[in-house]
Amino acid sequence: MDELIFNGIKEIEKRLGGLSSAQKILLATDGSVTTILDVLKGHVKIRTLVQEFQDADQSIASLFNIEKGDPVNYRVVVIEKDKPLIHAISLIPVERLNNDFKEDLIRADIPIGRILKKHQVESRREIKSVSVEEPTPEMVEIFDDESPVLSRTYNIIHQDQVLVWIKETFPYAMFRD
Repeated sequence: MDELIFNGIKEIEKRLGGLSSAQKILLATDGSVTTILDVLKGHVKIRTLVQEFQDADQSIASLFNIEKGDPVNYRVVVIEKDKPLIHAISLIPVERLNNDFKEDLIRADIPIGRILKKHQVESRREIKSVSVEEPTPEMVEIFDDESPVLSRTYNIIHQDQVLVWIKETFPYAMFRD
């Protein structure tokens, strides 16, 4: 296991106590979280909370090596099956998308992993952080849970460029079994 992930999980366990195997897998996978959730919970769906184009600020421009002001797709979704399972935020520089990919993304009901697979985009995931945070008021409302949230950020790399930045979050109390 990558040192960053291993140390992140150790820090979380020091603060909160042991993590279940499912929690560790969701935090550490370099594959599709949607596929893992499909296996754990049955076919999951996406509920889009925000889908909009924004101008990149300096930090987003630096992340993607694009110009400040270039358009990025900002999307916030909840992956759910009967109840919310994962809250996810994604950023994608619009100019790196072909039209079919962009249309599927804007449709908003398709997970990014499934869009990548549908369009046969060869990519890899590079985990940037694994941590525990206090839940935002939005998280408490979405999950109806005030427990700390487990979080990870990662980049999806395509042709040696960051194609997608993603932050996924779920309550510590979830996936304990």
